[in-house]
Amino acid sequence: MNTNYADKATNEEIRNRFDNDVERFSNLDTGQATTIDAPLTMDLCTEAAKYINPNAKNLLDIGCGAGNYTLKMLSKIENLNCTLNDLSLPMLERAKERVSAQTTGDVVIIQDDMRNLNLPNDHFDIVLAAATFHHLRDDADWENVFSKLYKALKPGGSIWISDLIAHDAEPLNRLFYQRYSDYLDTLGGPEYRQKVLDYVAHEDTPRSVNYQMDLLKQVGFTDVEILHKNSYFAAFGGIK
Repeated sequence: MNTNYADKATNEEIRNRFDNDVERFSNLDTGQATTIDAPLTMDLCTEAAKYINPNAKNLLDIGCGAGNYTLKMLSKIENLNCTLNDLSLPMLERAKERVSAQTTGDVVIIQDDMRNLNLPNDHFDIVLAAATFHHLRDDADWENVFSKLYKALKPGGSIWISDLIAHDAEPLNRLFYQRYSDYLDTLGGPEYRQKVLDYVAHEDTPRSVNYQMDLLKQVGFTDVEILHKNSYFAAFGGIK
């Protein structure tokens, strides 16, 4: 896919928005209201991780925000060592505070673009990535990050992704754009709907589930699974 991303948000713009939205993303129940089925996909991703890696010790949360996914994971597997990554330092500080209260394991924060991460090989049992990969731009970005995370996982480890997605068939893109617009209307009316759609258009470059599942297999994941899909959002992953 060759697209000009010059008009898309810079890292600084994205970081600034999240720096100023810590409180909303610190609510385990309502922090992702704009994400359809967020509580369900959070539960499915962490439950899948628990079933695949019940004896996990090391967790990596990419684009962790205020730490909701890690907290959910810790409610199912106790006292994990947690490595938390995000662009936003205020988000990371809140995540570290919340996560440290729930684990006796080590909690490490990494403020950096996920594309720049320098991770140890064969180290993590579980990688979680919620609402973050849609900020990746061209194919090289996607291949770089997926390959990097595959190498960072131990053999038998798993990655679980919950994210905004695109659709390969343009008519379906239009269908699900309309359904998502209608959903946002129910949350806050036309003004709120437009605010969300505007920042999605400016910040986000999602790819389809098909693209991401194929890429997971391409970089080496053996078993890949879709856990859930509804409209513009899906939860899926793979096992190394």
